[in-house]
Amino acid sequence: MKHFALWTSVAAAALGWAAPAWAEEAADKEVAREGEAANAAEAEDILVSASRLDALPLARFTGSALVITADQLEDRQTRDIADILRDVPGVAVAGVPGQTQIRLRGSEANHVLVLVDGIEVSDPFAGEFDIGTLQAEPGARLEVLRGPQSALYGPDAIGGVVAYHSASGRALPGLAARLEGGTQGTINGALRYGAFGDNWDAALSAVLVSTDGQPNARGGQRDIGRDSYTLAGKGSVKLGETVTLRAAGRFIRTEGQFNDQDFNPASPSFGLVIDSPGTRFTNEGVYALLGLRAEALGGRWTHDLSAQIADVTRDTFTPLGRASGSEGDRFKASYVSALALADAHNLTLAADYEVEGFRNTTPGGFAFTGRREIEQVGLVGEYRYADEKIDFSAAIRHDFNDLFKDATTFRVGAGYRLTGTTRLRAAAGSGVKNPGFFELYGFVDGRFIGNPALRPEKSTGWEVGIDQQLGESASLALTWFDSTLEGEIFTTFPPPDFTATPANRTTESRQRGIELALAARLGAGWSLDGAYTYLDAEENGVEEVRRPRHIASAALTWQAPGDAVSATLVVRHNGETPDVAFIDPSFVPVRVRLDDYTLVNLNARARLAQNIDAFARIENLLGEDYEQVFSFVSPGRSAVVGVEARF
Repeated sequence: MKHFALWTSVAAAALGWAAPAWAEEAADKEVAREGEAANAAEAEDILVSASRLDALPLARFTGSALVITADQLEDRQTRDIADILRDVPGVAVAGVPGQTQIRLRGSEANHVLVLVDGIEVSDPFAGEFDIGTLQAEPGARLEVLRGPQSALYGPDAIGGVVAYHSASGRALPGLAARLEGGTQGTINGALRYGAFGDNWDAALSAVLVSTDGQPNARGGQRDIGRDSYTLAGKGSVKLGETVTLRAAGRFIRTEGQFNDQDFNPASPSFGLVIDSPGTRFTNEGVYALLGLRAEALGGRWTHDLSAQIADVTRDTFTPLGRASGSEGDRFKASYVSALALADAHNLTLAADYEVEGFRNTTPGGFAFTGRREIEQVGLVGEYRYADEKIDFSAAIRHDFNDLFKDATTFRVGAGYRLTGTTRLRAAAGSGVKNPGFFELYGFVDGRFIGNPALRPEKSTGWEVGIDQQLGESASLALTWFDSTLEGEIFTTFPPPDFTATPANRTTESRQRGIELALAARLGAGWSLDGAYTYLDAEENGVEEVRRPRHIASAALTWQAPGDAVSATLVVRHNGETPDVAFIDPSFVPVRVRLDDYTLVNLNARARLAQNIDAFARIENLLGEDYEQVFSFVSPGRSAVVGVEARF
């Protein structure tokens, strides 16, 4: 609630400042919107992340992918991107305060590469991105590529790629403002402005997500709240007929409370989350990208040179002060060249240079606080062929590592249009994931001992699928996948002192299952999107943790004629899930099972005036009591109301 006055003032000032200009510019912007609407509709069927340089039509991709459009984000009133990822086949979401994880097809959370406006945003220290800090901006869209993508992107992409794209100033010009408030002291706001000219475009946005929260300990009374701030910008300018300069930047800061687990051997709540007054965390990330693109041979030969940075800091605090901390940073430079050899043939070559730095900043003098670095060079080659019936792609990558053995990964796929409404596809590939700082060197000496002898994890997998058009208004995608992970890094507790330390497994971990996606426009303003995943993820015959066997979702949207009123019902089911609990004083994990749960969200929107809407939503409508991670109680029912304006 402390940010209510600030955000109300900002929104009011923005609306008041823009009002005189809206009337003068309305006619010009309406013409611009008509052209941009056509571009946006086309963009819904485009995958930017499926190739290193050129956008690829979704219907030409030989693997499994899903695009979540800006309209779908708006219809479901998405604020945290993690929430809508539950609607993607193959994706499992599990979160606790300070870290929300996603797993694709049973892979580990650090096997998923997350790109935001083309920038790798994972924390180099932790090895993964806290997807709970990614907030939805007006006009944004999301792509999810499932299956190994290391041949294009290198380590971190064993499970797949999640790519978030904010809207450019050309795609969504003008001002957009949103303000909402609700139960648990919730105040969310967003402000965005986009503009463009003949040779340039630019967009700036600010997003706040704030809540006092709810208790997350069993029987607890302490509310666990958070404040998350995002400032972002992107733009491009044409320096000539064939040369374009682009830039993107993002700042994310999250402040929140958390509860500790009780590790007092004499306590009856040993191993459980308990109310812990005064414990809190701050996570902060700075990301930036600068790129230059040039075209030759009438646009058939494209060159792209880019550099990007990521700088992430994390700190935790107790009533006595700062308790732990880490710093991770990344610099990456890439050169990509794509050549259209003929109408059906495309060749892409790429080179990446990347260096990641890590530092443990935990105070007290008992943890090593020096800086360490890992350097890597990757070379990529990709060939694509496409005609009326056949799509084919093949990619290979070789990574030169200064700390680990060099690695070669591949991906090959094909699609065949059996009829005008039926397409068959198949793909196979390999992936690799290098050990991270935490695994190599530990976090706090004496509690978790690192293992510098770790070797990279390696995965190979394949998939087959069918895409079926059902009449003119519905489509169905069915995929069977199977992958094997070798050298999986896990935590061991060797005797005699049972101190935690990582090691590579000598047995294989296998993930296989079925994914189903349905998209249907039912007529009379109704639409339905559904997803289902069956997953069998085992390591040496034992179920992998935090990977439910069954996940399903459905989103039903109704829009009145003219879009004057709309409503969306979203149902998300998470099946029974294996997990581990540290409820034995030896600290050897005990396997437990978390109950299945079903979340129901309902929202509605109504037009108050031209370009101004009022909206409301209820999340966890049925008040489901559930845990995503053992003994961490997830939020119950909440409700918000708000207003949104676009000009």
